[in-house]
Amino acid sequence: MLLLALDTATPAVTVALHDGSRTLAAAGDVDARRHGELLLPAVDRVLAEAGHKLAEVTDIVVGVGPGPYTGLRVGLVTATTFGAALDVPVHGLCSLDGIAHASGLTEPFVVATDARRKEVYWARYAARTSPDLPPARLTEPAVDRPAEIADEVAGVPAVGAGALLYDTVFTGVRRDGPEHQSAAALAELAARKLAAGEELLPPRPLYLRRPDAQVPANYKVVTPQ
Repeated sequence: MLLLALDTATPAVTVALHDGSRTLAAAGDVDARRHGELLLPAVDRVLAEAGHKLAEVTDIVVGVGPGPYTGLRVGLVTATTFGAALDVPVHGLCSLDGIAHASGLTEPFVVATDARRKEVYWARYAARTSPDLPPARLTEPAVDRPAEIADEVAGVPAVGAGALLYDTVFTGVRRDGPEHQSAAALAELAARKLAAGEELLPPRPLYLRRPDAQVPANYKVVTPQ
């Protein structure tokens, strides 16, 4: 297996190459406005560092969100395009699960990322049954205003940019935990799940809400006479 992982669901543009046993190379930049500009150069750097060519990739995994519309679709379109060009499977994983895996936390905890509009994307995770196993997600990913979930997350260990941003609500925030996504963690998680015979998600976006840009309600279509 030679697994190419990428994720653009958070401000991080992150890429990694994994051989089924370990991460061979990884790269990442944090810039919420330059996903499209940064992703392909990051893929090139990772492949060059690992000493492999894109044609050698056997599987692709991509974070499906939840995330803001514009950034998230950059990674998904790139992953599906690579998959079609190489004729290899493209697997999806919840981006929150990648952050949860990277956290290393063993007790029950929460992952929260910044959803903008004064909201967070978040999910709750169970305690790990073994240090070698990824944490199980207990809830479906959701988008909420922090005040609406204050009672559910107060005092609970939490990681992610959303928890850091709203630390008066996420009072158990771990400042030494991962803030954004890591493709290396996503790749390791995918490799473990695939080795165990688990079926991953299709590479379709998990938006949870409508995009910011919408057609005005009173928009009139002008057609030629």
